Amino acid sequence: MDMRQWIRFGVFSLLCGIAALLIIAVAVGELLSGAVPTAVDSLSGAVSADFPVEGVQIPVSANSRNTDSSVHGWLVRGRRGDGIILLVHSLRSNRIEMLSRAKFLNEQGYGVLLIDLRAHGETPGDRITFGLGEAEDVEASIAYLRNAFPGERIATIGVSLGAAAIVLSKHAPRLDAVVLESLHATFEEAVENRLRLHLGEFGPVFSPLLLWQLSFRFGTSPDELSPINRIGDLNAPLLLISGTDDQHTKVAETERLFEAARQPKEIWVVPGGGHFNMHAYAGKEYENRISGFLERYLRRRN
Repeated sequence: MDMRQWIRFGVFSLLCGIAALLIIAVAVGELLSGAVPTAVDSLSGAVSADFPVEGVQIPVSANSRNTDSSVHGWLVRGRRGDGIILLVHSLRSNRIEMLSRAKFLNEQGYGVLLIDLRAHGETPGDRITFGLGEAEDVEASIAYLRNAFPGERIATIGVSLGAAAIVLSKHAPRLDAVVLESLHATFEEAVENRLRLHLGEFGPVFSPLLLWQLSFRFGTSPDELSPINRIGDLNAPLLLISGTDDQHTKVAETERLFEAARQPKEIWVVPGGGHFNMHAYAGKEYENRISGFLERYLRRRN
């Protein structure tokens, strides 16, 4: 093989490598952002047998990125004056994830609203947008609660994507308390951590291509999807929770978020805790921490 043939072969190999990287990035992007519909409402009868949920559909602004969307959820009423809590699930999940939290909170007198974010559960949507569009669902849900329960204090608990959707709201919602669990600091770190977790130490090599194609798909930059740039806009008492063994969101990210947030704020790093369902992992300690935090800021005292 002469020099020209070697050059042609090298260029061809390079182009094939780039094409392969692009195909992998697009495939991973499709996997991460593809809708995950689930017939959650069909389970309401079984849930209501021991927990009286009311099905709700909350209209989203006409300017929403999700033009045919209404947010589907379950409402459970509490004692008047004790406050109401919006529960927002994690990525590729639905409101069922928050059911155990809803039950223990309702037992303490709080009303609860569990929602499906767009492209999850029963809420329509073509694609997951990593907090960009889901923030509109959170805003609509808080507006619904303000209208339906005037005078009640409102808190929200969000996990992972749900936490990002709370923080990334364009119009910082008027809330009386906020709990954010397993929240990434930047979108770049969220992508890199997941690539490393699933593809090994060389996984982050794909990060620039994946970030580029996701940004192109959503028409935005990674900065707009990074909670650390917006967490300072939250004007409510804040509790940040993360686990020492979380490989999706590192404790160092939570500590940076904590530094960027306004007072009053608290942080709880759970020994041995991972990324999903801190309530199931920490049990009574989780309930005691959440109850103590909400007691300080949510209940109205005579």
